[in-house]
Amino acid sequence: MLDANFAHNNLPLVEEKLRARNLDPAAVLGNFELIYSERRSSITKSEGLQADRNQKTRKIEELGRKAKQYEANGSQVALARVNQEREGLKLEIKSLKETLEAASRDTERANLEIREILERIPNLTRDEVPAGKSEADNVVVKSWGAEPTHDFTPKPHWELGKSLGILDLERATKLSGARFAVYKGAGARLERALINFMLNMHTEQHGYTEVLPPFMVNSKSLFGTGQLPKFAEDLFRCGDGAGDAGFVEGEYRDNDHWLIPTAEVPVTNLFRDEILDDASLPICFAAYTPCFRAEAGAAGRDTRGIIRQHQFQKVELVKFVRPEESDAEHEKLTRDAETILELLGLPYRRMLLCTGDTGFSAAKTYDLEVWLPGQGLYREISSCSNFEAFQARRANIRTKPGGKGKTEFVHTLNGSGLAVGRTWLAVLENYQQADGSVLIPEVLRPYMGGLERISARS
Repeated sequence: MLDANFAHNNLPLVEEKLRARNLDPAAVLGNFELIYSERRSSITKSEGLQADRNQKTRKIEELGRKAKQYEANGSQVALARVNQEREGLKLEIKSLKETLEAASRDTERANLEIREILERIPNLTRDEVPAGKSEADNVVVKSWGAEPTHDFTPKPHWELGKSLGILDLERATKLSGARFAVYKGAGARLERALINFMLNMHTEQHGYTEVLPPFMVNSKSLFGTGQLPKFAEDLFRCGDGAGDAGFVEGEYRDNDHWLIPTAEVPVTNLFRDEILDDASLPICFAAYTPCFRAEAGAAGRDTRGIIRQHQFQKVELVKFVRPEESDAEHEKLTRDAETILELLGLPYRRMLLCTGDTGFSAAKTYDLEVWLPGQGLYREISSCSNFEAFQARRANIRTKPGGKGKTEFVHTLNGSGLAVGRTWLAVLENYQQADGSVLIPEVLRPYMGGLERISARS
């Protein structure tokens, strides 16, 4: 979320950045400037009324001291005059109090309306983010690995998984509906191997602390990372065992529960409403969780295989950093995710997302796309973003630079390290053999009990 004063003082910049995201500034900002002006007027009015009330209060106290003197001296006429003046001032203060309360209500109303507008303004993309309307305008900034050549026609993972008996989409549909998967045998073990391999690399080699958070969060947590209120339709909301009693669409309560769309949500909110010790930064967490997404806007897309699922596994990387270090930490986080792909021997490319494809909360995002020979294309396997202070302001996560003085918002970063299901299918498609078997990358074999190959008899 943007700071209100920043948005007011830099309105042309905000409008420019909104247009770069293919948004209409008038539709997003509404009457922001009018409300901001009204708020400023009501604050000025309140301050003037408060000063007047304070002055009258001091005058009453002064007259009270005089009244005691006149009473002691027996000056009844002067005492009556002073008491009359005091009563008049008290009536004025009563009237001022009512006017002040009305002005305060005006300020509170304006604050609420401004906050509602700020909540729908996306983060401002960095100047180095290329202008563009869609993923077609993203820029390749790095490529790694040679796309494998095959002397046979490579198969997509859904055919390989079925023929090897390790992926059952039909029974998953019977259990839960479309966009779910059942992994079996060596397929289930490969999923678990990938999770353990990723966590071990990030904790033992890259310096992250492993954390296992809840898989359900409240509305405040989803607001903090930017999913609510804008992306409610992409989430699964729980009825909390009460048959959805009291459930109101678009209305969120402190005790609501939602299935997490990514570990980014609970892990980032670990420090919601806290002031972090500056000396502890950067704080780096790695978390494995299942992820749950309604995929509301994905009708008709990626209907085959396990590219786009309602439930999938992911290892997430989350960082809390000093603002001046967030660029360097963003590069490091992205590099940590790339290392997993390189150790697995999976060709990939790093994409700098354009303004039209950058997520709501992000200021800058790199996508890592892995090569899938069975489909003949690159697909996203990790999205690594620098949110700057956008999430921290929503979640109220601060630090004191140097451990003293005024607080400031930290910068938050996150990225997939990696999406496990997409890594699983990338291994199948890149390591498939002419006989239909799949070789296990060497780094995974210790996690697979020494298994070197998945075949129909594995």
